[in-house]
Amino acid sequence: MTFENTRCKRDVLICGGTGCKSAESDMILKNLKDEAEKSGLSNEVHIAMTGCFGFCEKGPIVKVSPDNVFYVHVSPEDAEEIVQKHLLKGEVVERLLYEEPTLKEKVKRQDEMSFYKKQERIALRNCGLINPEDIKEYIAEKGYLALGKVLTQMTPDEVIKEISNSGLRGRGGGGFPTGKKWSFAKMHEADQKYIICNADEGDPGAFMDRSILEGDPHSIIEAMAIAGYSIGASIGCIYIRAEYPLAIERLRLAIKNAHECGLLGDKILGTNFSFDVKIKYGAGAFVCGEETALIHSIEGCRGEPTNKPPFPAESGLWNKPTCVNNVETLANIPAIINKGAQWYSSIGTETSKGTKVFALAGKINNVGLVEVPMGTTLREIIYDIGGGIKNGRKFKAVQTGGPSGGCITAEYLDTPIDYESLNSIGSMMGSGGMIVMDEDNCMVDIAKFYLEFTVEESCGKCTPCRIGTKRLLEILEKITSGKGTAEDLENLKELSETIKDTALCGLGQTAPNPVLSTMKYFMDEFEAHIYEKRCPAGVCSDLLHYEITNTCIGCTKCARQCPVSCISGSVKEKHTIDQEKCIKCGQCYSACPVGAVVKK
Repeated sequence: MTFENTRCKRDVLICGGTGCKSAESDMILKNLKDEAEKSGLSNEVHIAMTGCFGFCEKGPIVKVSPDNVFYVHVSPEDAEEIVQKHLLKGEVVERLLYEEPTLKEKVKRQDEMSFYKKQERIALRNCGLINPEDIKEYIAEKGYLALGKVLTQMTPDEVIKEISNSGLRGRGGGGFPTGKKWSFAKMHEADQKYIICNADEGDPGAFMDRSILEGDPHSIIEAMAIAGYSIGASIGCIYIRAEYPLAIERLRLAIKNAHECGLLGDKILGTNFSFDVKIKYGAGAFVCGEETALIHSIEGCRGEPTNKPPFPAESGLWNKPTCVNNVETLANIPAIINKGAQWYSSIGTETSKGTKVFALAGKINNVGLVEVPMGTTLREIIYDIGGGIKNGRKFKAVQTGGPSGGCITAEYLDTPIDYESLNSIGSMMGSGGMIVMDEDNCMVDIAKFYLEFTVEESCGKCTPCRIGTKRLLEILEKITSGKGTAEDLENLKELSETIKDTALCGLGQTAPNPVLSTMKYFMDEFEAHIYEKRCPAGVCSDLLHYEITNTCIGCTKCARQCPVSCISGSVKEKHTIDQEKCIKCGQCYSACPVGAVVKK
């Protein structure tokens, strides 16, 4: 396949997100530039780093525009071929194209890929489009236009009304109306107010906020300035976990460049409004995603939540009125101001407006970040965008909302994604983690996994969370080790309900959700563990053993892989496993080329 205008001006964008950079996208960038220079194309192509394209499993990614050709799994060694074939001759490098998992067909253009077809990118609008380290590119995409508009054409009340009319709700998990939160902070008089961006992304498998900060940091700075103008705050603070060094580096550069352009600091754009942004590092405590715990951490205190009221809008950072919004929420603000509340509210459902970004992971073909209109069904996300379950396995459940959410079964795959719908089936939106599971996942083990996380992350301030979650975990460990009893099922349910009703903050109140939802939909697996001393999925090692069947061809691969030498047998003869010595590591199961090793 070739293009008519072979030597037209082209943009070559290389993913510069954390995942792709770890896979040498920096070297891909360098090699592409070197090859372009050697071929005399330096003045005909623009080669630059950009933010995350979202299709993380297929990285490193290189996109060539205006051809809209999307190359996946690119290595530094591929740079020469891309330059020589595509940029010089207009020929697509077929072997680097994405292959649709269901159709087994190569797809050339990004807009033809099933992963992107049903997405609508608002929060992620500039990720994969601009160089996040160049403020001029952000400005070229209407960056800081919204800030200029509110400072010169709108009053603070008008800005808050616009955000309220848009229907934007907090994307950090709570879903509280953003305009209402801003209005509460505005109504409280004080000599100093604060805007806080919550970038303490702690859910397992979630990386939405990190990708936005890495790919479009100026959108967050602009949104914080707009929020500051609306409530009367002159200082903003981005609370970000120290484990995000690339996001921090790009934020620092963005703040510096915004100052140099007069978009932060005193008398912004010649108006009387002054606003500055600082960065505060977090140590990665999950509980600091809760706004009062986050505020205490910024103040240098232990990250523990406090009872409300008073809410931060009345008494927050340093006891001053404070508005806390998460990264994804803020990323929507400039677009709403530029395009209007009516435009934004036309997207989504009656009660959940706009789009939502999800980190789609687990047993899914297309792992990555997806942004879809509220109301999109789980089936559309998992099968149309996600490409279905890996290796043709059967879908079992999807966990939304991370450790605070719950498991959703195949029965509810046509449930529209919005706050109320997910709550009605025992789960929640959360910050946007979406973990897909197949028939090889043990749901009792999944519940245990999330409890291990919440026990580790509990701040320990309140007894229900500090002690209650430990007791839940102990019961689950007892069940997965084959020592569970019928009484344990009753204790699990009763204790879970008690913790939900009595824990101090959202972390503790939602910690039992994975337990309750798995018990609701997969009670048969709990009963199999307890009454039959069997793990149906073959995951819980204490409840399974490996056997070699008569289909064994005597290749000895299993024996060579066994770390404790418990497999015996001659070449070309059936082997056997000494069950007394077997440590149930599964190496033999993985090594067998003919499937003769089975789990029982």
